[in-house]
Amino acid sequence: MTASRVCGIIAEKIKAECSDVEIVSKPLADGGDGTAEILCNACSGKWIPKTVTGPLQEMKVDAGFYWLAESQSALIEMALASGITLLAKEKLNPMLTTTYGTGELIRAALEYKPEKIFLAIGGSATVEMGVGAAMAMGWKFLDGSGSSIGLGGAELAKIEKIIPPQKKMPCPVEVLSDVDNPLCGENGAAKVFGPQKGATPEMVEKLDDDHRRLADLIKAQLGCDVKNLPGAGAAGGLGAGSAAFFGAKIVSGINTIMAIINLENALLNANIVITGEGRFDSQSLNGKVVAGVLELAKRAEAKVIVIAGSVKIPCEEYKKIGIIDAISCMDENMSIDYAMSHSEELLVRATKTFIEKHFS
Repeated sequence: MTASRVCGIIAEKIKAECSDVEIVSKPLADGGDGTAEILCNACSGKWIPKTVTGPLQEMKVDAGFYWLAESQSALIEMALASGITLLAKEKLNPMLTTTYGTGELIRAALEYKPEKIFLAIGGSATVEMGVGAAMAMGWKFLDGSGSSIGLGGAELAKIEKIIPPQKKMPCPVEVLSDVDNPLCGENGAAKVFGPQKGATPEMVEKLDDDHRRLADLIKAQLGCDVKNLPGAGAAGGLGAGSAAFFGAKIVSGINTIMAIINLENALLNANIVITGEGRFDSQSLNGKVVAGVLELAKRAEAKVIVIAGSVKIPCEEYKKIGIIDAISCMDENMSIDYAMSHSEELLVRATKTFIEKHFS
C-alpha cells in the first residue's frame, strides 16, 4: 500500500468509530518508494512523463519526474527508472543492472533549468555506484585500452580512467536517503544491500572490492573522497556516485520531507500521532519515518503509536525511547504472502485494536 492509502484507511476507521476526533493526515516517505508522489501532492507538483532505460539496459520503462513550480525544482525518484520492483525476482542481477535510466531522468529534468534537483534513491535494483547514471549525463569511463565500459556492476572492474563532461552540473543536487551506510566493508553497499538485489556471496565480495577500487580512482582522478562518506552506500553506491559525479549533498530524506510538508506545524495541537512502516525493527529508529516523526512528536508532547506490517522490537525497548504502543498487522505465524494479499483488511483490524486500547 502507498503511504496515502495507509493514512486513508486508518483515518476512515477512526472516524467511523470516534466521530468527534479531529484527524490530520500527512503521508510520509524517507527517500524510498513513494517519496516523489508525496512531495508532489504536498507541493502541487506537475508530473513530467519520460520513457527511459530500465534497470536492465535492454528494457524501456515509462517513468518521469515531478516539477515543483513554486520552488523551481525537480524531484526524481530513481526507483521509477532503476528500481527493484521493475524486475521479476529471477531477473535480479546486480552485475547487469544499471542506473542509466536515472541519469536520463536527470538529463530530462535539466531541460527545465531547475534551481535544485531532489534525488530520492531508495528501492534500487543496482550496485554499480551510479556509474550508469553518470554515463547518461556525459561522463566517460574508460578501460585499459581506452574503450568505454558497458553498463552494469560487472563493468566496474574495467575502469581505469574517468573523464568528466565539459559542462558541470548547473544546479545543486540533494540526495534524499534513509540510510547512512558507507560505501565499502561490512556495512557497505554490496554486503548489506547486494543480497536483496540478487547478489550471490561471490558477487558481494567482488562488488565490494570493485567499489573500494573505484573509490580510490575517484579520489585520485577527481579529488573527491567518497569511501567513508555517510550515506555513500545507499542505493548500491548511488550515494557515492551522486557526490562524486554530480557534486550532490546527501541529506536525511525524512528530515527534508518533513520540513517541506511542514509536519512540525501540523503536530502542534496533536494528542496522538500514528506512524509506522512495513517492518518496525531496529533500523526504523535510524533515519527512517518512525524516527523522524518521533522526534517531532516529542517536541509537541504528543503520544506516539506505531501501526506496522510487523513489529520486531520488544515492547520494553520501544517504550524506552518514547513510543507508547506498537501494533502489528501480522499475527506471529502468518506468512508474508498472506499478509501482502490481505494488507488492507489487516490494517483495518490493527486500527480497530488501536481504538480499543487507546479510546476505551
